Amino acid sequence: MTPRSTHRSTHRDAQVLKSGTAWSDTWQRCLAAAPEAFRDDRVLNLWNGTWQADGRPLPATSPVDGTPIAGPPRLDADTARRAVRAALDQHRAWRHTPLPERRARVAATLDSLARHRELLALLLVWEIGKPWRLAQADVDRAVDGVRWYVDGIDAMIDGRAPLDGPVSNIASWNYPMSVLVHTMLAQALAGNAVIAKTPTDGGVACLTLACALAVREGLPLTLLSGSGGELSEPLVRAPEIGCVSFVGGRDTGAAVATAVADLGKRHILEQEGLNTWGIWNHSDWDALAALVPKLFDYGKQRCTAYPRFVVQRDLFDEFLAAYLPAVRTVRVGHPLAVAHPEDPFPDLDFGPLINAAKAKELADQVTEAVDRGAVPLYRGAEGAGRFLPGQDTDAYLHPVTLLNPPPSSPLHHAEPFGPVDTIVLVDTEAELLAAMNASNGALVATLSTDDPATYERLAPQIRAFKTGRGKPRSRGDREELFGGFGASWRGAFVGGELLVRAVTQGPTDERPPGNFPSSHRVV
Repeated sequence: MTPRSTHRSTHRDAQVLKSGTAWSDTWQRCLAAAPEAFRDDRVLNLWNGTWQADGRPLPATSPVDGTPIAGPPRLDADTARRAVRAALDQHRAWRHTPLPERRARVAATLDSLARHRELLALLLVWEIGKPWRLAQADVDRAVDGVRWYVDGIDAMIDGRAPLDGPVSNIASWNYPMSVLVHTMLAQALAGNAVIAKTPTDGGVACLTLACALAVREGLPLTLLSGSGGELSEPLVRAPEIGCVSFVGGRDTGAAVATAVADLGKRHILEQEGLNTWGIWNHSDWDALAALVPKLFDYGKQRCTAYPRFVVQRDLFDEFLAAYLPAVRTVRVGHPLAVAHPEDPFPDLDFGPLINAAKAKELADQVTEAVDRGAVPLYRGAEGAGRFLPGQDTDAYLHPVTLLNPPPSSPLHHAEPFGPVDTIVLVDTEAELLAAMNASNGALVATLSTDDPATYERLAPQIRAFKTGRGKPRSRGDREELFGGFGASWRGAFVGGELLVRAVTQGPTDERPPGNFPSSHRVV
């Protein structure tokens, strides 16, 4: 890949920051909205029902343009153990709270989150680089998704009881609201006290505001910051913990899986997989071209992104004729840069990656793959996009498409978690399936083929929890189940009623749907 010539934006159409959206403005709004949880230039930890000015705040910068922002106040393991013991006390009281009261408190929390929608979304922009459209969607999905549980919790909880201890949540940074806050509120609705570790890479202020609004309504939440190495023992292995819920990479997930297996502890471990899109005997290229830009939403920094196309060799020319014009329309830039201060937010597909280190790591992987034989089919122009004059652009990486990454490259077998597409060509159905199953399990997959019979025959052989025909699959909301095959998931499945079942106790002989060493059950 061509090395970057600069780490600062150069000559572009004049852009300015949208009025009222600066980090300083955003921070002042946080101080006004939840003064109990924010202090001067730092956020607080939440445990034992109160906001605590403990922990060592780390410096942090926004991936958007390098602006200094609030960092996580990292606790030591001893303090985290005290917090877990306090959460158990909260749990023992909360689990006996009548369901109508729990429902009312969660519903009030959702109303408060909805009133602070714009501020929560703006925090997502600054902390993790989400474009405005996607940041708002993240907040909306959390609120709307939990409302579905509030409306239907009676039937889901019938004959079931809360766990014996609180639920501990360790999640990645990419969806603080629609995954982590959504899950926490559903767990509390089911009768559990809830502990969450803030992601190290971003989202601490957004989560702090969301938890502050929830605690005001009486929900038993604990929010802690700290390194994984320091907090793993109290948040995973502590005997007080009733269930561990993890979302993240396979390496960290494997360590968590070993710990919970040793203890026989209930667990929900969502891990990454290489989600693939197969093309076989396909002709509806207009439909595919319309989807390509959407597949780059948030720079493919999500667990259900599709970074790999597996294409029938005879169709490669037609695939490229549809793909290349579409990928050239992908819009990248500063999520808050506008031509005039009062203009609407820019409509972008993605902004920065989570940090400059990730952008450099991925750029280096692309360079190495090309040096070892991958064919670069598309590289977005670094001068393109909407940026502020002179802004730091270290965390930005424009779309890249490579043909046949070599087996020695991480891009051949692992999820890049960034805007890099790889294409593998195949000649037989057996090769198609082998290439689509390259990562020993995935969360989602798609097969584009004109023949329904071909899809029905091949789809069951694709090792993904959800497989779509010509359309992307997602994590899903409300009643839709979610899980994974192979190494992409360990423990109980979630989504719909299963999310409640995973964090409650049923009959003593119950076998929950999930991916366990001795069984794999979907329903």
